[in-house]
Amino acid sequence: MAVFTDVAALIPTLGERLDAGAQLAQATALMIEMADADIVAILRESAELSRSADQIRVVAAGIVAERSSRESGHSGLAQSHGHRTPAGFVQELTGATKSEAARDTRVGQSMIERPSGATDAEEQAVPKTAVWHEPLRAALSDGTLTAAQYDTIRRGLGEPPAPDDPYASEEELAALVHAIHEAWSLACERLVEEAAARTVEELGSAARSIRDLLDPEGAEARFLARHEKRAFRTWRDADGVLRGSLAFDDEGGAFVTSLLDSALRPRRGGPRFVDSDEDERSEALIADPRTNEQLAYDLLLDVLRSGVLADVERVFGTRQAGVRLTQTVDAAGRRAPIALSEDGLVSMPASAADQRACESGYMSVTVDSFGNPLDVGRERRLFTPRQRIALAIRDGGCRWRGCDRPASYCEAHHIDEWSGGGRTDIDRGILLCRFHHMNLHHHGWSITRSGTGDFVLHDLDGGGQVLRPRAVLTYLWAGVDPPPKRFRPAA
Repeated sequence: MAVFTDVAALIPTLGERLDAGAQLAQATALMIEMADADIVAILRESAELSRSADQIRVVAAGIVAERSSRESGHSGLAQSHGHRTPAGFVQELTGATKSEAARDTRVGQSMIERPSGATDAEEQAVPKTAVWHEPLRAALSDGTLTAAQYDTIRRGLGEPPAPDDPYASEEELAALVHAIHEAWSLACERLVEEAAARTVEELGSAARSIRDLLDPEGAEARFLARHEKRAFRTWRDADGVLRGSLAFDDEGGAFVTSLLDSALRPRRGGPRFVDSDEDERSEALIADPRTNEQLAYDLLLDVLRSGVLADVERVFGTRQAGVRLTQTVDAAGRRAPIALSEDGLVSMPASAADQRACESGYMSVTVDSFGNPLDVGRERRLFTPRQRIALAIRDGGCRWRGCDRPASYCEAHHIDEWSGGGRTDIDRGILLCRFHHMNLHHHGWSITRSGTGDFVLHDLDGGGQVLRPRAVLTYLWAGVDPPPKRFRPAA
């Protein structure tokens, strides 16, 4: 198959070893015999090739969408081919899923977007930075971002708010719009820098939280809008089975997630270092023949039946379900406009933190401008609960690159081995999920840190990579004053 040979030739590690006219079957047999390093190289080269093809595909999808506008009616490009929407047409041509086709059209339209109201001639005279998300477009064009990364950042950041000041002159409003767009553009640049070390899901979470930091008034409105969409409905299917559908608001979703995690953590790779009673309960849960979905169902029913009289130790184990929020307060007493849940780093407005503090109280943890807790731990083998809270605030979850395990699924690793005289101090500990903690010890890797600088993972070949905290935390620790205020021109 000539087409396959042509494509394979663009993958050096594979193409150099294939005979002319080879097909996928021959390539598969060849790759099965290859060394690990060669397979990794082929995967990297294939990803680069796919990324280049993605760039062309999404721009074409965006042009299809532009030529299939409602104003075009039945003469639109997609409509003239029998499709109501451009996404439907793109789906047919590419064989993608409906959501993938919709994403490609969104990204493509964004890639060819002009500054607002600009004509062809004006567009050439206006710098491309007039479009605030130009850093994203440039990153997609040069292959730094994939279409999925682009889309999740773009959707997470949303649209910059329009200034609303009836007493401002046109010049003042224009300056304020420029300042706000500059802040959003800077957020794009920072997220592009993070993209190589983050999952798509974490980039989306970070983008949404940064948007809330930049636009606290809008964050409150979005929080309330999601609260209004909360819903629970039931219906019976054709077999008489009662089924349900739930739409959670932010706090409700975080609480239910915490409840399920507390009960199912041993089945999902939770920490191993527990007391003997908890260990016995964990082993019993792991051996339970029910599926995770059945266990979750039974748990919810148990909670509903027992209500506030539930035996929390029996039902939840050592850690009772609940949502712990983190909010930054600087030395002058100014609070960040948002709070983050400890697990999942779900962004919520400051009013939600006020409500939780009123109901449950709060604990103060002093950190520096990089999120490093300043109080030190005691010399004992295991980190104390208070130290674990400080580590969760600093790390946000497993620090291993690309891992999304929340703090409650993590174990505190001593970077200086306890057996070798290491101290159980916060600045010498780091959160790792059970899998990566075991992986580190079993493969002979190590983690080092100079003072309160970056944690660095070292492999056996002498390579090293920085283990960063969750992306959104790096912005939260930088200060509680939202960037739009800092960028605003002086009065």
